[in-house]
Amino acid sequence: MADSVQATAEKIRRLQVQGARNVAIAAVEALQTLAEQTRAKTKPQLVAELKEAQAIFNAARETEPLMRNGLRYVINQTQNSATDKIEALKQTVAETASRFLNDLEVSREQTAEIGAKRITDDSTVFTHCHSSTVTRLLAKAKAQGKNFKVICTETRPAYQGRITAKELVNLGIETTFIVDSAARTFMGDVDIVVVGADAITSEGNVVNKIGTGGLSVLAHEARKPFYVVSELLKFDPETLGGQCEKIEQRNPAEVWAEAPPKLIVKNPAFDVTPSRYIHGLVCEEGIIPSQTIVEVIRRRYPWVLQ
Repeated sequence: MADSVQATAEKIRRLQVQGARNVAIAAVEALQTLAEQTRAKTKPQLVAELKEAQAIFNAARETEPLMRNGLRYVINQTQNSATDKIEALKQTVAETASRFLNDLEVSREQTAEIGAKRITDDSTVFTHCHSSTVTRLLAKAKAQGKNFKVICTETRPAYQGRITAKELVNLGIETTFIVDSAARTFMGDVDIVVVGADAITSEGNVVNKIGTGGLSVLAHEARKPFYVVSELLKFDPETLGGQCEKIEQRNPAEVWAEAPPKLIVKNPAFDVTPSRYIHGLVCEEGIIPSQTIVEVIRRRYPWVLQ
């Protein structure tokens, strides 16, 4: 297996590459590099290499449907290609991967443009963890001349909220940084909650950074609209067939490196936000009820369901 695949998978596993979009981009680009460097002489050999890489990436982190969808798209297009010529197939991989990555960028811009309309003047936005699409949405709202504030959580144990805070401050947005457990204290002061997503199930439930589900309950209690901002390709088609989205369990040492012996430390990376707490799913198709995800996927990305 190409060094680029092993190296990229290791970076993903160690959280050196973070965020569903960045993970998907890194994996798809590694597949491109693999195709460029392959020594395969036949189509079956090339497809086997691509599928081996796919298995390595899938094992790196469990809760990454955007990455899985991207890899599956590239491999399926290559496998279903009418040609058996290696050079033509390598070109298919390159072109398909580029198309997927371009579509991903376009969908982020469309999603952010739509979501920015929900940010109003003199409002306070609450967000959790780090989402490049949420940051893009807030950047667009700022560029439109809107004056608003943001409250963001630190997001333990990996502190991804610090990435968000730095980005927002650099954009000139007044930002307040709080510990995760202070969310209820500040929820009454906000006008809207905006979070990203790592996965969307067939029922319209959303899997996101641990703590998101609790925030949705707090927002419901405080009667604050709770929006999930996500590209549709974070939909996990396996949930349509009855599979539950896997919740990655991270190393307990991330929580407490020198914990007392015999102490049980749990470190789930994600939790599930039920659709009943989601005011709307902001995506490239517009703001939709999250429960309609399968219908919208069938219309926009039918290959996901094949």
